[in-house]
Amino acid sequence: MCTYTAVAYHSCSKILPYLHSMSGDDVIRQFVAGMQQTTWPEYLAVFAGIASVAFSRAENIWVFPTGILNTVVYVYLSFHGGLYAEAGLNIYYTVMNMIGWYMWAQRKTTGEKVLHITPSNRRDWLLACSFFALMWLLLYTILRRFTNSAVPAADAFASATAYTAMLLMNKKKIENWLWWIITNIVSIPLYFIKGYVFTSVQFTVLLVLAIAGWVTWYKKQHQTQPEPV
Repeated sequence: MCTYTAVAYHSCSKILPYLHSMSGDDVIRQFVAGMQQTTWPEYLAVFAGIASVAFSRAENIWVFPTGILNTVVYVYLSFHGGLYAEAGLNIYYTVMNMIGWYMWAQRKTTGEKVLHITPSNRRDWLLACSFFALMWLLLYTILRRFTNSAVPAADAFASATAYTAMLLMNKKKIENWLWWIITNIVSIPLYFIKGYVFTSVQFTVLLVLAIAGWVTWYKKQHQTQPEPV
């Protein structure tokens, strides 16, 4: 498994000092101010995002149309907030939601679904971790050299884990939820310090749903299919 702890610590190195410098009253004031400044597009995106994850947990194909609504709005919000890797991520999400919609809708001539929930084998883990590492390095390099991002490491890390999660979700791999959990943990403070307080609340809810999703998919897989070799 990838060395998540070391990479996450490096990615959050610019966020944690900022949060530690804030008192409890500062956090509360920023939270209240952020909620008051929340725009209707952010509300729309948040509720669509929560609905999408809930549909994903239930293995319901509505995960994709609600996901598309969520990501299209966040393309705009991320560019506006200077989270360029997150903006690129949401463009990727939009495309992958369209592809996933098609993949999940496929059925055999008998009417049975083509895709089923399955766990990752060693090869799947190797490919996922390699994909994550490549994306994190690529995004971090781009953000450092070509943008004014204040938190390039954390922005790139959150995006790279989410790229990986979306790829695995389209394949109905159980481990997509583990990658979403990591994404949500990093994204909560990332969006909070950028002023998108309601979005940070969304990621808190999504973190809980991702943990529940992992448990649900794990149980479903063990009820229907044997472990891979």
